[in-house]
Order: sequence, then C-alpha cells, then structure tokens
Amino acid sequence: MRKINIGLIGFGTVGSSVVKILKEKKDLLQRRLGAELVIKRIVDKDISTPRGIKIPPGILTRRIDDVLNDPGIDMVIELIGDSSVAERVILGAIKRGKPVVTANKALLAKKGREIFKEAEKKGVGVCFEASVGGGIPVIKALREGLAANRISSIFGIINGTANYILSGMSHYGSSFKEALKDARAKGYAERDPSLDVEGIDSAHKLTILSTLAFGGFVDLKDIHTEGITQITSQDIQYAKEFGYTIKLLAIAKESEGSLEVRVHPTMIPQEHLLAAVDGAYNAIYVRGDLIGRSMFYGRGAGGFPAASAVIADIMDLVKSEGQSLSLDFGKRPLKIKDMGEIKTRYYIRFTTVDRPGVLASISGILARHKISIASVIQKERREKGKVPIIMMSHEAKESSVQKALREIDRLKVVRAKSMLIRVEGEL
Repeated sequence: MRKINIGLIGFGTVGSSVVKILKEKKDLLQRRLGAELVIKRIVDKDISTPRGIKIPPGILTRRIDDVLNDPGIDMVIELIGDSSVAERVILGAIKRGKPVVTANKALLAKKGREIFKEAEKKGVGVCFEASVGGGIPVIKALREGLAANRISSIFGIINGTANYILSGMSHYGSSFKEALKDARAKGYAERDPSLDVEGIDSAHKLTILSTLAFGGFVDLKDIHTEGITQITSQDIQYAKEFGYTIKLLAIAKESEGSLEVRVHPTMIPQEHLLAAVDGAYNAIYVRGDLIGRSMFYGRGAGGFPAASAVIADIMDLVKSEGQSLSLDFGKRPLKIKDMGEIKTRYYIRFTTVDRPGVLASISGILARHKISIASVIQKERREKGKVPIIMMSHEAKESSVQKALREIDRLKVVRAKSMLIRVEGEL
C-alpha cells in the first residue's frame, strides 16, 4: 500500500486533533483512501507539553526546515497562528513541490493572490477547507459542488464567538460585556477578542468565500467591516419588536455588474433560517442560479471539527496526486461597489432630550436626504432626561444615511451618537 509521509507544522488544538484522528481512524482512512497516512515530522515551538498522544521518538522538532528540506515528506500541513511564519512555511513547501493544507484564513485573505499564483506555477495543490466554517465543507461546495452555478449572494454567520455573544444577549438580556465574559468562561472568546468582535475574522473568511464564489480575487481592504461592540441589549429588544434578529453577517452580493462585500451587525427576519443559528455555530447561506437557496451549517470552531476539514483536504490531495485543485478562481476581474453606493433598509436609534419638536427636527433632516421612514417607536423610559427614538427606514442609499446622521448628531437635542444597524429583509 502506498505510504504518504506528512509534515505537520503546528501542534496546538487543531494539530493535535489531526494526529489523534489519524491514529484512531487509521484503518478506516486507509480503506477509504487506498493509502497509508503517516505523520513523519511534527514541528512546534513547544515540544515538551503533553498532548495526550503517544508520539514516537524523533518525530517532534522545533525546526521548520526539518520538514521543508526533507525529501521524504510528501505533504505539508500548516496549522500555526503566526501569519509571517505561516507564509514562509507555505511558500517554502510550494517551491519545493510539496502540496499544502492550511487553515490560516488571515494569511489567505492577505496573501492568497501570491500563494495561489506560486502554487499554479509549480503545479502543486493548496487546500484550505478549515479556513472557513471549521468542519463545514463549504469550500469544497463552492469549488466543486456548486461549480455549475452562478452565485448571486452569500450571507454568512462565520464567527462563533460573535454569534455566541449575540445569542446570549438575545436569550438572557445580557449586556455585551456580560455576554463576552460568559463567552470567555466557556472558552469561546480569547483574552483579546478584537479579531472576533470587531468583525476582522469574519472579513478574512469573507475574502476567501467571495473570491471562490465570484471568480476574482477580493482584497481585504475592499471589505467594509464593523463589529458588534456597540450593540446594546436595547437594540436586541427593539429588533424583536420589529420582528428581527441581530447577527454579525458577512455579506457578498453581486448585482448590476458590481460586488458588495461587507461585514457588520445586521437585522434579519426572525423566521429566516440564519436567525435560528445559535451559540457558537456557523452557517453560510448561498444563492445560486441552478440550486436556488442552500445553507451549510455546523460547528465553526474547535479542534475536531477543524481537524475533520484538514483530513478531508489531505485525502483530496492524495487522490489528486498532490496536483493543483481547481486553481482557476481569481482570474475574473471584479468591480467592487463602494460602500456609499449600497442600498438597504436601516434601523436607527437616536438618544435625545425629552422635548417637543425633537422628532420633527430629526424627520426633517432625514426627508431632506431622501430617507423615508417606515415606522417609529418612541419609548417612555428615560435615563437622566434622555429618551430613545427608534426608526426603521425604507430602502435608502448608504451615503445619504451617513450624511443625515452626521447632521442629526450635531443637533443640540441629541445626547449620543446615533446607532445604525443595516436590515436585510430578503436574503
């Protein structure tokens, strides 16, 4: 039986899970693949901490070159967090003709163009299923299963930390800080959660998804990105009153020859499938011309879900003899729509003094900017003389809404920066 020697770089949660699965499911994988998968080398900065796996002597090393320069290693698995080191590993492996499996979404978002160009030149495969959605096979679906479709839109809940926090705020009325504290206690949030709660991690993943779905490279800088730190329990409650749920959505939509790519908190109808995606789960909702609407759902994080995706990539590379797999994406020129040009509906929360004429002043400014109001809620509750006014607009242009809000926020009767959440009624 053919033997495939693997060099694993990164022996953390996902890396150790890969080794455990390869050991525990060795016979099953051999039957399904017709080849034996062997971990020949494992590289990590920390080779002394026990991982609960028995590793034969001589396999663990701190030196990356022990993998890259070993002609007996057939494939490189890169599972480290540091993007600069990961770039060296991936490009080094490609230049030596070794196919690569990676889960590094940040690196692919920033350097994917260079990596895939080099891989195509060398004729080696680069697989990255675990970079988006953990164990959800959405990358394979976009590359292969939906290859005959013209994708018109993607809506993704692709950060488990942010979704866990918003779910907690919705179910228990928690504040953002309280829900974040709970997420940390449960192991869903890092000590510094900025990448997750500021939408950056979702933007990295959207770069990958939109590049695959729409056939041209999408640059990270083109993705308008906002996080969830300004969402309050009040906003969650008001959303419910309007019939919506708030989710951190990654959105890519093509229309009229241009592509919208954005990440931000979004109100979606409570009856929509994405509204039911709870806790740390992920979901990617895709619309294609042949398949219609389809949703991919599952655990978006964790050692074993991600390791499952890594092993699927290993098997694909073995079956393809390590050759380039569908690297024809990224060839189509894309026109990215400026954020100011998008049109959608808006939830806007104003914090004002309780005084006659306030609502008329705000409505007048909105009208001058051609923003039509669909409904208004004015609450009785007051906090130190402040009263919230909540409006839901009809479809309006982003640039017009932003100009109107800047003008409204300068009014003497307004006591805090206005809160804006975009609304997607038809996903």
